[in-house]
Amino acid sequence: MKKIILFIIVLLLLFLGIIGLVKHNESKEEKKLIKVSVAEVTHSVFYTPWYVAIEKGYFKDEGLDIDLVLTPGADKTAAAVLSNDVNIGFSGPEATIYVYNNGEKDYLVTFASLTKRDGQFLIGDCKLKNNFNINDLKGKTILAGRSGGMPLMIFNYALKEAGMEESEVFIDKSVEFAALSGAFIGGQGDFVNLFEPNATKIEKEGYGCVLSSLGLLTGEVPYTAFYARKSYINDNEEVIKYFVKA
Repeated sequence: MKKIILFIIVLLLLFLGIIGLVKHNESKEEKKLIKVSVAEVTHSVFYTPWYVAIEKGYFKDEGLDIDLVLTPGADKTAAAVLSNDVNIGFSGPEATIYVYNNGEKDYLVTFASLTKRDGQFLIGDCKLKNNFNINDLKGKTILAGRSGGMPLMIFNYALKEAGMEESEVFIDKSVEFAALSGAFIGGQGDFVNLFEPNATKIEKEGYGCVLSSLGLLTGEVPYTAFYARKSYINDNEEVIKYFVKA
């Protein structure tokens, strides 16, 4: 009996020792993680795969520690990367084109995309819910985001694909992205383009209904992408490789 008890004690000590060793190794591995700061244009359910990869530890599995910084507006996101406040930007790829066209020597390079369609939904009068046609927009005011931004450009593309001229509608460009829901609820505009969960929230609160998906109207496009300075990518090829893998 004593031998059995002694045997069990030895097994327990070995077990505890192994656990301690594993935890020690895990602690050491965590210290080796490379910190990568990312400026995110907005926090949206549209980017769910990105958040899942972070929360499930896929980046840590690749040796990266993600520091996510909310930076509203693609222009501000690009500026954060250019000023070296962050390593990587995440927004519409138009930001990289504007920077390149301005002659920046250490310009921004898009190296991966996350979303391949416009994730917005067109909200308007619930009377149109079951029989909406894009021609219903003629002569109406649409809140579609700021001038030069991806949401507005893709919306203009949707109009073009439907054979409509921009002059046939009035696009209100005065409202910032974050204030679109409030402006529409306040009576500014006949229609508004919104991401989830704001689109569903508007409908549940009775201010309008989801009439169409912009993604279906416009087709595939690299809508939201990751980018970094050319020099950062050249100096950190392994980091970029592991980031994309995660």
